[in-house]
Amino acid sequence: MSPSSLKTLLRLFLACAVVRASVGNTTTPAGCRSIPGDSSWPSQAKWDALNKTVGGNLVSTIPIAAPCHETLFGEPNPLFNQENCDALRNIWFFPTTHLPSSSSPMEYPFSNNSCNPFLGPETPCTMGGLVAYTVNATCTRDIQAAIQFAKNNNIRLVIRNTGHDYLGKSTGAHSLGVWTHNLNTLDLIQDYQGGNYTGPAIKVGAGVKAIDAYEFADSHGLILVAGNCPTVGVAGGYLQGGGHGPLSSKFGLAADQVLEWEVITADGEVLTATATNNSDLFWALRGGGGSTFGVVLSATVKVHPDTYFSTAYMTVPNNGSNADALYSVVGTFIETLPALTDAGAIAIFEVAADGFFLVPAIAPDMQSSELDAHFQPVINKLNNLGLEYTYSSSTNSTFLRTFNSITTISNVSDQNLGGRFIPRSLVENNQTNALLDAIRYISSQPDTLFVGNAINVKKFVSSPDDIAANPAFREALFSATLGNYINYTHWDVTVARQRAITDDLLPQLEALTPNGGAYLNEGDVNQPDFQKTFYGDHYDRLLQIKTKYDPKGIFYAQTAVGSERWKQDLDGRLCMT
Repeated sequence: MSPSSLKTLLRLFLACAVVRASVGNTTTPAGCRSIPGDSSWPSQAKWDALNKTVGGNLVSTIPIAAPCHETLFGEPNPLFNQENCDALRNIWFFPTTHLPSSSSPMEYPFSNNSCNPFLGPETPCTMGGLVAYTVNATCTRDIQAAIQFAKNNNIRLVIRNTGHDYLGKSTGAHSLGVWTHNLNTLDLIQDYQGGNYTGPAIKVGAGVKAIDAYEFADSHGLILVAGNCPTVGVAGGYLQGGGHGPLSSKFGLAADQVLEWEVITADGEVLTATATNNSDLFWALRGGGGSTFGVVLSATVKVHPDTYFSTAYMTVPNNGSNADALYSVVGTFIETLPALTDAGAIAIFEVAADGFFLVPAIAPDMQSSELDAHFQPVINKLNNLGLEYTYSSSTNSTFLRTFNSITTISNVSDQNLGGRFIPRSLVENNQTNALLDAIRYISSQPDTLFVGNAINVKKFVSSPDDIAANPAFREALFSATLGNYINYTHWDVTVARQRAITDDLLPQLEALTPNGGAYLNEGDVNQPDFQKTFYGDHYDRLLQIKTKYDPKGIFYAQTAVGSERWKQDLDGRLCMT
């Protein structure tokens, strides 16, 4: 079958499938969003009209794993192709597999296991937790049209940027998505003046990825605070959630850098938010979380002169008989982190059943010999204990060369997640051994990984209340992230492992950090009392701002500000609590 014939067949298939899904007599319960099968669900004519309004940029969701299944939405699947399925399986775990999709979540469990490429072809492919349609926004009017359509038809609205998202905020069952991925303009402002800042800035479009921003800044001899992973959307949930990265100990959180936002609110109005204009919204968007206050069109952020950087890597394998010595080395390593981060460096480290890995440390304005000196206590201990290890360091002349040299960027599709801030007071108050016990317990569990992102962002604000980001960020020695692997062939195992993070693994750290917090972009979607844990003392103020700009709750995302006002039923329907 030719590609054009296949496209025609697929269009007919989708049209029929949508019509069948739209025909229904169910009355939408009071206080709930409409879903397919309800008499209130938009007719195909309404969807066609929306498509015309947005210039043909309405995308009807086909799960990217559809080629792996003989049936699609309950019908024979014209896309079934085992060869294509095998090729997809080989690249499934890379972010770039999901980036071109308007619907595929990189964190697989939020699809609700509805179209699994690793099950047999006889298993059905359904919509599950994916959006029903997406507006591929190319301009402001597209987003305004999507918001108005969702309001007029009482359907759930989802904001999606790159889809680099661990908590399911960029997807949702029976919803209309707004895809900002292609709003990817970058503009240099040589002499920005506003608030208390005068200097260079970059206006970052909503869909710009970290690597694109880094390359643009580099072309002008500049650097900016963005994510550790190249596929993170800078102005999306990353920046709106606070955002840490390679330059955080040098310049602060990503949200500390924001000078101005362009945002579309729930009433469709385009607002500019700065320290003096819509200042409450400006404050809330600087760390109060994405997908809940509005759809960000752009952010204008500070940029800084480029400089040289050093990196360091270390591997200490667990050979099955050296665990006690290995974890004592981890303790020594953790005790080096306060001085390291005070010097402007960051360190990303992993502890798992197979050993300890520094992957890497990144130090601006520091030669490799200086970075080596920071880790000399660790090297000395390794030598004294006779442990096998590797260590290397190097210096690069620019940030971009440094970033591109990093070879240990992890995949993001294949783990359940949870997180906790580890305050430096634990180390300063001689509680390293208790922390080590918790790390050892967590990292010794099957298929489980403990990751630390060591930073120091305390000195970049006069008060933790200057921006909305969780105040616990400012006291953190590192942000701990726990992951255990998704089991694609046994969904019950995946569900049990996520519960283990909530009920067993995170409590090991929570017991050491009472009244502590976690980074809202790298936390547990089932986190009890998420309001306090993710937002700290800022939650009440954030909820007031949410209510002001979105009084009817048009914007919803799991664990976002105001999300406790809604509950998702077993069929995926969103209803007010």
